[in-house]
Amino acid sequence: MSKIDGKILVLDDDQGVLYTAKMILKQHFELVITEKDPAKLDFLLNQHKYDVIVLDMNFSYGLTSGQEGIKLLRKIREKDPHAHVLMNTAYGDIDIAVEAMKEGAVDFLVKPWQKEKLLATVQSIFELSQTKRQVEELKTSQKILVKDSQREYDDIVSISDAMKPVFHAIEKVAATDANVLILGENGTGKELIARAIHNESPRKAENFIKVDLGAVHETLFDSELFGHKKGAFTDAKEDRPGRFEIASGGSLFLDEIGNLSLPLQAKLLTALQFKQITRVGSNKVIPLDIRLVCATNMPLYDMVAENEFRQDLLYRINTVEIKLPPLRERPEDIEPLARHFLSMYAKKYQKDKMRLNETTLSKLRSYSWPGNIRELQHSMERAVIMANSHLLAPEDFLLRDEPSENVIATNTLNLEEMEKAAIQNAIRKAGGNLTQAAKELGFGRSTLYRKMTKYQL
Repeated sequence: MSKIDGKILVLDDDQGVLYTAKMILKQHFELVITEKDPAKLDFLLNQHKYDVIVLDMNFSYGLTSGQEGIKLLRKIREKDPHAHVLMNTAYGDIDIAVEAMKEGAVDFLVKPWQKEKLLATVQSIFELSQTKRQVEELKTSQKILVKDSQREYDDIVSISDAMKPVFHAIEKVAATDANVLILGENGTGKELIARAIHNESPRKAENFIKVDLGAVHETLFDSELFGHKKGAFTDAKEDRPGRFEIASGGSLFLDEIGNLSLPLQAKLLTALQFKQITRVGSNKVIPLDIRLVCATNMPLYDMVAENEFRQDLLYRINTVEIKLPPLRERPEDIEPLARHFLSMYAKKYQKDKMRLNETTLSKLRSYSWPGNIRELQHSMERAVIMANSHLLAPEDFLLRDEPSENVIATNTLNLEEMEKAAIQNAIRKAGGNLTQAAKELGFGRSTLYRKMTKYQL
């Protein structure tokens, strides 16, 4: 008979009761701890998260009031408000039972008990604890899902030839479970492509979970991705599933994967190789069932050559690569995208009569959009909010200055501002070719990408 993966604590001053309880319960549960000394309660609670605690009402010789047990119950509940405590006493006083239940006890057992009664009661409370834990984890997962689903637009808007290879790749890869790596500059819509792959896949009815690896602190990486058990570290106040678990059956989108340090790359590689994870503070192995999509704006192949990114991890995540062109390479899409965002924000801000004239469209089409689609989107939202007329004019768009000589001037001696201007000028001079721009600046491509991220270019 296989045992239940549960932890039971029995605290009682009667050694005979402890021996009998352990003999009965250890046949059914993985871990049964018994203790006679109530002074060790704090230590025991720090050791494990118990599914059921069987607690005696009286410990001192001659006392029958049950107040010792009530005090210990309060201590347990202070430390773990979700603890499931079964009170155990030789005195079937109904007043004590009522007081214990008011303090948070789940049930009340009168000694001497039959072994079947003890086992049935503990099993019932264990099932209750598991149900409540699953509900709490579901609530946590739901919060993440709701937050993750809040996005500003759903459709990929494009009429350009430059995007046709992207659509073809989505169509081919979506039906498979192949790992996908999406490459592209900031603001080109990498998340939108990842969602499209998910929505066209057999997993579309399941979760799509995004993790911005650039925003995950190194110390929280394991907890965020793999989850944790309550008490695993100082702020772990409850069991929490990681993003891998929440994405089970669906798709996991790891954005900004190029920002991972080498130690974190090793952890991620291990999880992907063995297709399993373990929550922080737990020994239970959880199998993975996800579709993995990764994205970055960084030159991973150059980073591999410079020993900044693991080659084995790159080969693990790039079964299929999709390269997103920047907006300057798909100028045909500027007008339909502008109209799309205008419609969206006009509706959002209740300005349904907003329109674009040809002069304004000409200005939008002639701009290089270094921030890509994201910059266009934000520019359109600001214009809708700030415009004084229903007809959007060129002056409603505060775009970055683009001097006729294609050079950004700077009058500052601030080194960071000077470096930012130098990078912008090199990119313009190279016509957007970042490899050429990096050579012009004397940088490696990975260094250029990091500095572009730093200066939000």
